[in-house]
Amino acid sequence: MPIQGEIHRSTYYDSVALMLAQREARDQPGVEDVGVVMATDANKEILRAGGLEFPGLAGARADDLAIVARAASEEEARAAAAFAMQVLTRRRVSTAGDAYRPKTVASAARALPEATIVLISVPGRFAHSVAREALDAGLHVLLFSDNVPIEHEIALKARGREQGLLMMGPDCGTAIIGGAALGFANQVRAGRIGLVGAAGTGLQEVASLIHRLGGGITHAIGTGGRDLSSAVGGVTMLAGLRALELDPGTEVIVLVSKPPAPEVAGRILAAAAACGKPVVAAFVGATVEPTGQVQGATTLEEAAIRAVQLACGTEAALPPMRSLPEQEAGRLSTDQRYLRGLYSGGTLCYEALVLLRPHLGAIYSNSPADPSEALEPVTRSREHTVIDMGGDEFTQGRLHPMLDPTLRLARLRQEAADPETAIVLLDVVLGYAAHPDPAGALAPVIREVREQASREGRHLIVAGSVCGTDDDPQNAGAQRAVLVEAGVLVEESNARAVHLARLIATRQGKREVRSMRKVVAAAAATTAWPEVGRVSALLGARPAVINVGLDLFAESLQAQGVPVVSVDWQPPAGGKQHLLDLLDKLEG
Repeated sequence: MPIQGEIHRSTYYDSVALMLAQREARDQPGVEDVGVVMATDANKEILRAGGLEFPGLAGARADDLAIVARAASEEEARAAAAFAMQVLTRRRVSTAGDAYRPKTVASAARALPEATIVLISVPGRFAHSVAREALDAGLHVLLFSDNVPIEHEIALKARGREQGLLMMGPDCGTAIIGGAALGFANQVRAGRIGLVGAAGTGLQEVASLIHRLGGGITHAIGTGGRDLSSAVGGVTMLAGLRALELDPGTEVIVLVSKPPAPEVAGRILAAAAACGKPVVAAFVGATVEPTGQVQGATTLEEAAIRAVQLACGTEAALPPMRSLPEQEAGRLSTDQRYLRGLYSGGTLCYEALVLLRPHLGAIYSNSPADPSEALEPVTRSREHTVIDMGGDEFTQGRLHPMLDPTLRLARLRQEAADPETAIVLLDVVLGYAAHPDPAGALAPVIREVREQASREGRHLIVAGSVCGTDDDPQNAGAQRAVLVEAGVLVEESNARAVHLARLIATRQGKREVRSMRKVVAAAAATTAWPEVGRVSALLGARPAVINVGLDLFAESLQAQGVPVVSVDWQPPAGGKQHLLDLLDKLEG
């Protein structure tokens, strides 16, 4: 089939824009395949492997845009390539309008002098210099980028601490500051509960459940997943905890993370115990010993319930479980023995693992609770398996499943075709910047695989929960209704969906529950409060944002009425690693 390709010199677009343009162009008449990529060596090799090489590709540079299409005719291939470029241009114009796009954070700060936060989502190897420029300009940072070396994180957080600035991330996907949802975050009611979390979907789940329980949020501060490691030391969580203690609108504080390093957990809990406000600590997979006004929560749902009770002074509870696990279990064949979880949220996946292991035994995963249960290869499940589809293994060169469900849908078909699969466990995560209709994308495939299983004499169970609120752009109630109509057993929280799945998988059988690791506070004297005056000022007003990277985030902020300026960012040194190394040496 004819191939038509074109190179656009020194033209950078972010990965979301490229993949969305590629997906739309593939739907054009006569098109068999399309590639829309930055012309890095790795991407050029992918195009060649897919049979999409064209004249001019070999000479393209890393900061050049490559567009290529294979179609039934040369005219259709040329039209598809042109259409992809139109999509990219349309998205950039719709984000920036007729506004000038500054080239640097410094020039963006001049264009938006009220700016307080820089939201960064450039490729990880470039993130350090952008974040450092933002901190040097006196601006707080939310660093969404992943694959940032930990030594860069340590240096950035040290610089932020010296200047009294909030350094959220790297790999920080969620924050709510002054009512503005940054990154992947939900639309929740304003209230008296503040959150600090080293877990993006963990923050989303707790915030959404607080909203549904009648409570509300002051702020939700993300830290990045490595913040509570021994190397980083909880720098951002301590700053967030201190800022929320000083925030006059916050009456109750919730801490959310996977189990921290023991010495860091002690430091955080000692600071929480010295805090003048009630604190709920949800370290998923660990139990927290109560100390003073600090109390623990074993699930994200329990954390939300405790926080609402403390803030509102009333009992709080979600509706009771409506499904009948014994009835569902009775419809399974004797060969159907295993549970398969396909998660888009990493923290929700981990919560499922720690809740299931005491009852089901080994749970294999790409983010296992026990290293001996690592799933290898990740492309094929083994016995009970729960997968984080947002892990690096599944997002290299692809959009996160919260944006693009294609890979998760393919895995759903694969798991459903396994005659030993009894139940598939899913999450649906809503909010700003997420897929506009995730339930609508899942429902047709769920119906398809359940009908196919029925024709083969099997009863396939699909269970899950919706993380979000009715005020989200997708509307949680409408999303739940779509899933229920497709035959999904929808529960009120991830913990409840996991509990239901466990009851079905064990045919109501029970095993002795293994105790989780206990976490206790260290001596209060070991806690040195950071200076957070500038963080308090940030929390005292609605933010204005400089966006560097994904235009999707700028569009989300514009939809919320948040002032935002997007930087026309381009990879330094043309993205060439040897030149980047030389620049680092000169700067260092």
